[in-house]
Amino acid sequence: MRCLIVVDYQVDFVTGSLGFPAALRLEHPIAAKIARYHANGDQVVFTLDAHGENYRLTREGKYLPVEHCRRGTPGCALYGSVAQAKHSQDICFEKDTYGSPELFDWLRQQSFDVLEFVGVVTQVCVLANVMLAQTALPEASIVIDTDCVASPDPALHRAALDVLESLHIHVTRR
Repeated sequence: MRCLIVVDYQVDFVTGSLGFPAALRLEHPIAAKIARYHANGDQVVFTLDAHGENYRLTREGKYLPVEHCRRGTPGCALYGSVAQAKHSQDICFEKDTYGSPELFDWLRQQSFDVLEFVGVVTQVCVLANVMLAQTALPEASIVIDTDCVASPDPALHRAALDVLESLHIHVTRR
């Protein structure tokens, strides 16, 4: 069985406070991929960056002092056609840091053969959640479609893809 994990494709990362042009270009390819997974009866999961009022007091907030994905704000919502592609049975994991411990715990209870990751930001939350998934399901094949991940920093995006490949992650369309 296959599982698509959509990482942080939220308003604030696309057009909001941390938005960047490359993220906007992912909207339709990610929505199409979600539709294919649903049509095949495969699992779709979302991670959602979600911060509270004390964000700037956290370790992350001290290094990245830009308010984003605050719970209850429009910036925390899934973006555009990706939000529309989400089905009610899809699972969402809120997280207040880069990786989702709840996603890790959930994956440990699953028996997926393939995990595919899409979303933003390649060298931060995508990479962190891939590492958690690889630890939770060490025998699963993990795939990154380069048409469906992005970073505001092209050099760090490429470096993250290099690191992922070195960890035996299947990086497609590179």
